[in-house]
Amino acid sequence: MARPKPAGKAPKVRKAELTHSVEEFEAAFWPDEQPVDNAVVMTMGALHEGHATLIRAARKQVGRDGRVAVTVFVNPLQFGAGEDLDRYPRTLEADLQLAEENGADVVFAPGVEEVYPNGEPRVRLAAGPMGERFEGASRPGHFDGMLTVVAKLLHITDPDYAFFGEKDAQQLAIVQRMVADLDFDVEIVGVPTAREADGLALSSRNRFLSEGEREQALALSRALFAGRDAAAQGVEAVRAAAAQVLDAADGVDLDYLALIDPHDFVEAPAGFQGEAVLAVAAKVGPTRLIDNVRIIVR
Repeated sequence: MARPKPAGKAPKVRKAELTHSVEEFEAAFWPDEQPVDNAVVMTMGALHEGHATLIRAARKQVGRDGRVAVTVFVNPLQFGAGEDLDRYPRTLEADLQLAEENGADVVFAPGVEEVYPNGEPRVRLAAGPMGERFEGASRPGHFDGMLTVVAKLLHITDPDYAFFGEKDAQQLAIVQRMVADLDFDVEIVGVPTAREADGLALSSRNRFLSEGEREQALALSRALFAGRDAAAQGVEAVRAAAAQVLDAADGVDLDYLALIDPHDFVEAPAGFQGEAVLAVAAKVGPTRLIDNVRIIVR
């Protein structure tokens, strides 16, 4: 693996090249034989400041002379019956601009037929027990579809580093486990959740919230912060503090609130101490939102 070259000069002015086929991507991402570090940020598009944070982190990691790719692909395997595949926003022109402004060299935006040329794959990766809890219980098969496309995109882009947001904590944990268990030659880098000034976690789904629903959605981050503030008092205090905020909230249809051991994504037992993920999922109006914070339970 090549090491990033020292920074210090002004950043290069970059124009991100838009590619749609594997052949176009390979020609754009590896234009010569010079060995440099490279990184990928995988997205489903509708990019926002949270994605920009990932792209900037990737650029910082590989240095000014490294290569950064952003994938934009709405993966149908991740959507179950009745979920919002058709409703998911497609904003490719704006996505290209955001990627370019934050340091991407190439945007890979393939169609479904390019990623799955033989139709839906008959062989898929399975997330196992880690993919059956929490988000996996609410969205059966979601993580199997996610892992399948992540594995394909890792093969196509062949990065040294792949950047994922900590907002999707279970996804990050499962991808890290896949890479370790199946010997992928890539380093998975988690990037802290980007938030609005009032604490709302950035999400492509926030655009579906009305003004009133957005105000109600703040209960999720407030609950998490309340739980984090109680971390020195132990597991039950964390759960109780977060639950108290959600119980008093209007317009929040709670799916789950859980304090999770991040290593295997199971509920932290009584007496647990150490790093944990306090996670919440709920519907606000018709929009399902997730959020989490990482805490140290004493």
